[in-house]
Amino acid sequence: MSDSESREFCPRCGDPVPARAEPLPGAPRDRDRLLCDACYFDDFDLVDAPDRIEVLVCSGCGAVHRGNRWVDVDARDYTDIAVDEVSEALGVHVDARDITWAVDPEQVDENTIRMHCQFTGVVRDTPLEETVVVPVKISRGTCDRCGRIAGGYYASTVQVRATDRTPTPEERSRAVEIAESHVADREGDGDREAFVTEVKETDDGPNVKLSTNGLGEEVSRRIVRELGGSVESFPTLVTEDGDGNEVYRVTYAVRLPKFTPGDVIDPEDGEGPVLVTSVSGNLKGTRLATGDPYEEPFEDETPGRRLATRDDAVETTVVTVEDDHAVQLLDPETYEAKTVPRPDFFDPDAETTPVVKTRAGLHILPE
Repeated sequence: MSDSESREFCPRCGDPVPARAEPLPGAPRDRDRLLCDACYFDDFDLVDAPDRIEVLVCSGCGAVHRGNRWVDVDARDYTDIAVDEVSEALGVHVDARDITWAVDPEQVDENTIRMHCQFTGVVRDTPLEETVVVPVKISRGTCDRCGRIAGGYYASTVQVRATDRTPTPEERSRAVEIAESHVADREGDGDREAFVTEVKETDDGPNVKLSTNGLGEEVSRRIVRELGGSVESFPTLVTEDGDGNEVYRVTYAVRLPKFTPGDVIDPEDGEGPVLVTSVSGNLKGTRLATGDPYEEPFEDETPGRRLATRDDAVETTVVTVEDDHAVQLLDPETYEAKTVPRPDFFDPDAETTPVVKTRAGLHILPE
């Protein structure tokens, strides 16, 4: 057999081509591999690009509609979105290697960006370069989440109230902060179902409407964990979904404790007033007569009554330290010298000390 008869030929033009290795067993046979370089590159496209790309962007939050869902994107402007969409849509030939590419966006108008994409690569040891231009059309709509927010949709309500009192301004604002912060964390984790629908202040305390029942439960428990108290849930059937499942709205009734940090209370146990220091978990405080710690669990009806608060405290003069158990102070109202118990936290070298005056007498407060 002659050399000419043993050579391979291009199946399209008939020119001889160098012998090529047979594919591995089981590997697909690629007819284009048999073509000579000239015929191969006649039909070769380094890049497969669509004629145009349309991108639907939510005008409310900037989310992009991809497939059948809305996706939050970390984009500075629509150009960033266009670059991402073009990157997803472009395909590079499987035989190419050492691919590099660059994109030069051209803003045609407010809603159109022309993407000039420059590609280089190596195919059959031949350096190739290709330029494609892909117009990107930006259209605006409203995502499901923004539509729900605009429509006032909610699934749960957290009502913040207090036992035998109204919540303080600090408790009101902190409860709302806890709700908004938790929702922001969920949003940051990619939960597009999480949002605050409404915060409504009432005379009795704030009502926070939330997008899911799970959020309502999580927020109410976080409020109780920090501010103390208890929570009860009250579901209400509102409808059925498309599959016949019952859909409930749930009200989470947060009941803050009877007392707050800074209250001076009489626990009615015969051992004198207590300055409340914490209501998270148990009721914790300091005995004003001795400085001893005080702690009792909360019950449905926490015993005791409020005598004053730390805000009622005034500075008064220390007349004399009588002994380890007593000190003489100037009554801030009558200016008479009064002997009162000396608690452990009292500084015997102090010239003045904060006190509160209640029906139970004059009491030194910790600094």
